[in-house]
Amino acid sequence: MDSMPYTTRELFFRHLAQTSPNPLGIEILKAEGVFLYSPDGRKYIDLVSGVSVSNVGHSNREVIEAACRQMEKHMHLMVYGEVIQSPQVEHAKLLTSTLPDSLSVVYYLNSGSESVETAVKLAKRYTGRREVISFNNCYHGSTHGAMSLMSDQVFKRAFRPLLPDIRHINFNSEEDLHLITSETACVIIEPVQGEAGVVLPAEGYLTKLRERCNKCGTLLLFDEIQTGFGRCGKLFALQKYEVIPDILILAKALGGGMPLGAIVTSSEIMNCFKSNPVLGHITTFGGHPVSCAAALAALKILLREDWIEKVEEKSLKFYESIKGHPLVKEVRTSGLLAAVELGNSENAERVIRMLLEEGVMGDGFLFCSTAFRIAPPLCITGAEIDYALERIHRVMDKVLAGEIN
Repeated sequence: MDSMPYTTRELFFRHLAQTSPNPLGIEILKAEGVFLYSPDGRKYIDLVSGVSVSNVGHSNREVIEAACRQMEKHMHLMVYGEVIQSPQVEHAKLLTSTLPDSLSVVYYLNSGSESVETAVKLAKRYTGRREVISFNNCYHGSTHGAMSLMSDQVFKRAFRPLLPDIRHINFNSEEDLHLITSETACVIIEPVQGEAGVVLPAEGYLTKLRERCNKCGTLLLFDEIQTGFGRCGKLFALQKYEVIPDILILAKALGGGMPLGAIVTSSEIMNCFKSNPVLGHITTFGGHPVSCAAALAALKILLREDWIEKVEEKSLKFYESIKGHPLVKEVRTSGLLAAVELGNSENAERVIRMLLEEGVMGDGFLFCSTAFRIAPPLCITGAEIDYALERIHRVMDKVLAGEIN
């Protein structure tokens, strides 16, 4: 038994699995609002939100208190769907009240990847078809089925064989819509492509996609794992673009910082999991009562506060300040989900690294190496935006001048 004392950092690299050769490796002691704090007192303004998770901010008191109250009552009781638990029921009632009537039944899960897997399974079961269509440069998760939906071969090739009968089409290509046929079980799409670098749907494109799916009897699945819960300026992107999917896929901000995923659809579609076979999908911890209590508190906050109403105003503040910088080629935004396009992978990597040194938590995109991400908690204030922008400009000025740390 090794009795040598190790720091938390040393233990992190000694005992926790790493999935990249150079993880950030920053120790965070606490987080509050839009700031993260290290043990030595250094603070970082969070422009990532745990990749669109912390929409209501870190350590939101109402969310914490709701989770604590539920823990005092009970935690896990039984596999999902067998025992009536009020946090699930209350959250499902409130969530579906914000959605179109056809999206009335919730199946709770643990994560975005599991929610995607479940939605695709359900679509295949309901339609009796096998083909699934997704989009080039999409990202729906890293489990085998979700990874199968990816177009990127770098991520996929080492893990084959993957799910068969996947077809990829181009986002915003009306011509490709004819590839959706009566053999297609479902089309799964991010209304705004996140990891592609915030690619917005062309005007009318999602409506035409909906019409083609209707014509072919194909289910339309919206992956709103990143775009949901106010990120794009409406509670959900489906409201922003006025297109209703057959299945809505949620996670990330859903749990208010706790792990939680879900799919939302009609009772007709969801009932397919009851027979042929019975228990069409099973999850032990899906809809964990503590996560659902936190989710309920977070949703109530978003519906009560004016943060979503001010998303576009805050987004514009970032956009107007950054767009004219000589290092910047383009700024693509959908609410407080933004990609600052530098047109150069090396510059993007430098900016992200140097932002961290300036006390700004930034990030890139899986399939857009030339841009960096801005996606702060929705509660960010004007003064906090100014604080972040001052540091962003300082870093970009240094990169432009060739001052590389």
